[in-house]
Amino acid sequence: MLTKKSLIVGVVIFTVGAAYLLGLGEYLNLVSLKEKSSGFTDYYAANPWQTSFWFFLIYIVSTAISIPGASILTLAGGAVFGLWWGVVLVSFASTIGASLAFLLSRYVLKETVQTKFSDKLADINAGVEKEGAFYLFTLRLIVVFPFWLINLLMGLTPIKLRTYFWVSQLGMFPATILFVNAGTQLASIEKVSDILSPAVAISFALLGVFPLIAKAIPGIIRRYKLLKAYKKPESFDYNLIVIGGGSAGLVSSYIAAAVNAKVLLIEKDKMGGDCLNTGCVPSKSLIKSSRFLAEQTRSQRYGIKNASVEFEFSEVMERVSSVIQQIEPHDSVERYTDLGVECLKGEARVLSPWEVQYGDKTFTTRNIIIATGAKPRVPTIEGVDNITFYTSDTVWQLRERPERLLVVGGGPIGCELGQSFSRLGCDVTIIDLAERLMMQEDEAAAGLLMEQFKTEGIELMLGCSIASFIREGNEQIAAVNTSDGIVEKVTFDAVLFAIGRQANVQGFGLEELDVQLAPAGTIEVNKHMRTSVPTIYACGDVAGPYQFTHTAAHYAWYSAVNSLFGSMWRFKADNRVIPRVTFTEPEIASVGYNEQSAEALGLVTETTVFQLDELDRAIVDGKTDGFVSVLTPVGKDKILGVTIVGEHAGEMLPEFVLAMKHGLGLNKILGTIHAYPTWAEANKYTAGVWKKGHKPEKILELLKRFHAARRK
Repeated sequence: MLTKKSLIVGVVIFTVGAAYLLGLGEYLNLVSLKEKSSGFTDYYAANPWQTSFWFFLIYIVSTAISIPGASILTLAGGAVFGLWWGVVLVSFASTIGASLAFLLSRYVLKETVQTKFSDKLADINAGVEKEGAFYLFTLRLIVVFPFWLINLLMGLTPIKLRTYFWVSQLGMFPATILFVNAGTQLASIEKVSDILSPAVAISFALLGVFPLIAKAIPGIIRRYKLLKAYKKPESFDYNLIVIGGGSAGLVSSYIAAAVNAKVLLIEKDKMGGDCLNTGCVPSKSLIKSSRFLAEQTRSQRYGIKNASVEFEFSEVMERVSSVIQQIEPHDSVERYTDLGVECLKGEARVLSPWEVQYGDKTFTTRNIIIATGAKPRVPTIEGVDNITFYTSDTVWQLRERPERLLVVGGGPIGCELGQSFSRLGCDVTIIDLAERLMMQEDEAAAGLLMEQFKTEGIELMLGCSIASFIREGNEQIAAVNTSDGIVEKVTFDAVLFAIGRQANVQGFGLEELDVQLAPAGTIEVNKHMRTSVPTIYACGDVAGPYQFTHTAAHYAWYSAVNSLFGSMWRFKADNRVIPRVTFTEPEIASVGYNEQSAEALGLVTETTVFQLDELDRAIVDGKTDGFVSVLTPVGKDKILGVTIVGEHAGEMLPEFVLAMKHGLGLNKILGTIHAYPTWAEANKYTAGVWKKGHKPEKILELLKRFHAARRK
């Protein structure tokens, strides 16, 4: 069946063929133009408007269907119409024709190209959305770049037609004047390259690059002025000073010491930072205890009629503290001193790009790494100062169980701690402004988690916000604006705020040095983890963009290496494959895109799902709820994103992370032997589901006939 696209392509091919059959090619060369220019000029003198119209129309059509010869037509514009009228005609005709070619490319090719190469074009699309006009203007100024190719390629991007038109008009204007003016001197031109000599081509190229240079100049000047404002030491006490002894700071200082740099680490509170003392370690310890309790309630699933357990809330919380104490030596001053890192406890202050104050001492250093982490956000709600509330930093102080716990925030922290405290006997209510939990994760994954929470008796108040906190006698009450527009009163004994974290960027000298911050409140760093001050780098939660322990360590490597060796070589931070795990039950582990995030970026993908109730090991363990979901480009096995929901999801994810990191597709996973019976087999079976959906039907039909023939 003939489609509209096929018809349009046919019309274009027919038009191009007809143009050449009618002899258009004879006119689109310099020799022919010089021979016939006097005749054109005479015709124009007798029929000015008719000549202008037909020239205008021919220029538009030839440009729209990408017929070579735009430079000859532009010369003809100058030779026949003179400089100013020629510039007017050529400028508008070329822009209109380019816009039509742009639309033609967009209609005929964009969907196919974006579908086939959606993963590769995601970053390009994002860049064009942000600065498409800037890049188009630069391309238009560089006249050696093929005119028709710009039209074709830009049509495949999301740039708006209106933007494309006016930027093309402006960007092509200098070259239009150059060629039209040359056309007025047609007799002296022997070949087109006479107009676009190497010197002229280089000049236009420099003109095109100028916007890029101009964009960078303010930053260069700013950095130069900033450094000139401070006296650079003649020698340095250290190669590197790291401020902050959390995951990012520990890894940064260890790497520096490993390459024999002299490094000083300053931590004002506890070594190990949030992860050890208030984050990963205590929360996972609490989760382990609460899961053990939950398993006892499911004893019949394993053929055990009844299982009972006794516990004290305070003893569970004491165990959390004991686990922290067991792990503390791994992050201790003693260990890092043995590794070659000088460690000091106390407050540090950055005095200059090369100076750090510690107490009454001032140390000089080649470079500084800021790894001061982040702290939980506490909302500014009326009455918040009059209630009992906790954050992920302070909740570990609890020794007496709050009977009614109100959790504000339905993200990973709120969900993990909310479920754990519910299993420890708290009556938990989770409030969130969003319509579902875990907004960053796949919608189906969040749906399974919400069903589990409801089964366990956790109350969810979604699409709700807290207007105020009040006290009535001995009761603490939250006035909640519900999604129905009703104010509902929720009584509680304690509130846990889990609404995100804010970077620690104040109070140690960054403001005085005018270190730039990102809109999110984190320190702004470039792709090499360098801040706006050339000698200062930042990593971990204070810089983002991901506030995970494993990303803090990941970016710490780039910060350390680039700060120590950046004058010789530098490495761009790799944030392509960032895994994340929420340790609820069921666990949610993911990497890359999910269906919602891919759709938001305009990626065209397909989803392959394997249900865990088909996995032998899941059946054996009695944990069949969950799935493995993999996003790929349509028809390709390249992995764009993975979401795993279920038991051991976090342990199953690394195989996909490795595959994405090194460009391995589902076919490679399918061809890898997995031990039986293991949870990791689900990864292979997911690859098998994809393969089944992409089996070579024609080849299989031929094989069917082949085998049938052999039976005769």
